[in-house]
Amino acid sequence: MTGSPVEVYLSAGSNVEPERWLAMACRELAASFGPLRCSPVYRNPAVGFQGDDFLNLVIAFPTTQSPDAVSEVLEQLHDRAGRRRSGSSFSPRTLDLDLLLYGDQVIERPGLHVPRADILKYAFVLGPLAELDPGLRHPVDGRTMRELWAAFDRASAPPMTRVALRLPGAGD
Repeated sequence: MTGSPVEVYLSAGSNVEPERWLAMACRELAASFGPLRCSPVYRNPAVGFQGDDFLNLVIAFPTTQSPDAVSEVLEQLHDRAGRRRSGSSFSPRTLDLDLLLYGDQVIERPGLHVPRADILKYAFVLGPLAELDPGLRHPVDGRTMRELWAAFDRASAPPMTRVALRLPGAGD
């Protein structure tokens, strides 16, 4: 446990029964951390391999738990979803949860890199994050998510389509 609550941001994605596994993840995250703020859900093609489209979103919540404790909950949810970690990292996923931001902390150690590089690399992470919290500043780059999204090369990114999907645990 840490002292004051910090805002945590996660990316969440799935391309194997995505409605089922994203709903389970949101339900369990809300049970562990309280009400969630969720971006809209987007459908986009698989990146790095041929496969079914992914559904992706960004989830935020305050917590007093440590980054390691949050990461442990994410791993438990991966296990519950039957995620297989063998083979390529670019493969179908029942559930893919990644810790993007832990307050304004910068953490670089084996197994934990915050802020996660995916924020600046993938439209399906940055777009929903900018929509959820446009004024949030990247702790290393210094620009807001709105500014980062405005500067992002969307023309070279796979297309994203907004999907109407209500997820349990969302507080707004």
